Amino acid sequence: MRFLIIIPAHNEEEHLGSTLESLVLQSFRDFKVIIVNDGSTDNTQGVIQQYTDKDPRFESVILQKSTHQPGSKVVNAFKKGLETQNPDDFEVICKFDADIILPENYLETVDNTFKERPEYGLVGGLLYIQTETGDWVYEGNSNKKHVRGPMKAYRKECFMEIGGLRETLGWDNIDSIILEHLGWKEIVLPELHVKLIKVKGKDYTVKQSEYYGKYFYFLGLNRFLAYIASLKEASKSKSVSFFFQIITSYERCRSSKLELKISKEEQRIINKQRWTMLKKKWLKI
Repeated sequence: MRFLIIIPAHNEEEHLGSTLESLVLQSFRDFKVIIVNDGSTDNTQGVIQQYTDKDPRFESVILQKSTHQPGSKVVNAFKKGLETQNPDDFEVICKFDADIILPENYLETVDNTFKERPEYGLVGGLLYIQTETGDWVYEGNSNKKHVRGPMKAYRKECFMEIGGLRETLGWDNIDSIILEHLGWKEIVLPELHVKLIKVKGKDYTVKQSEYYGKYFYFLGLNRFLAYIASLKEASKSKSVSFFFQIITSYERCRSSKLELKISKEEQRIINKQRWTMLKKKWLKI
């Protein structure tokens, strides 16, 4: 199988070289990498050029400077990279971040997994972060059955059937819910440890409560499920005010009738899946 790997990068001078070097060192060699320089103001392009100059598998796309925010911008950059290629030339489409280090057998293992299991539509490893002592530990921000946004590998047929990625907060959960509804499987390979160099969220200026409110809205959650999700997040910090801040953000989006990037049917599917999860985990049904 041939891989198309698209890496959006915004001011990633410090981390990008490690990501690209980990791709150079892959035991699996049949891939093409498109690095999308999304309006960087540092030396990101210089780092990219070090690889495009010496390896024809690496190419660059340069976008104009734009406000870099979570969700929509990174998917927009991904799509700009995808537009430069013919999907028919590839069997696997990957969205990787510019601040991860892949184990040398990452692509080979994903390739073998796709070949062995035709029902698998999305495959990835687990994210690990470095502690102050230098140890690498499981990040733990998501359940171990969900492929996180920094390292998604889609079977092309699955990617096309779900309609690609949505330019919105929640895109990396929307894809999972829709593909499973369509009969595909999302699979995490726990033996694949992917190092996350930069902790997510540090480069965003949006308040955490504002982020969650928008996230639940753009994910398409109805008011009841959004409030339950807000309560869950607020309980982690044991803050009642945090709960009200999240739902205020959510209600502000609702009253403004901000455009969703999912259809009514997809919204119904997402809410049904969330309700099913709620009954299993909270109501023990």
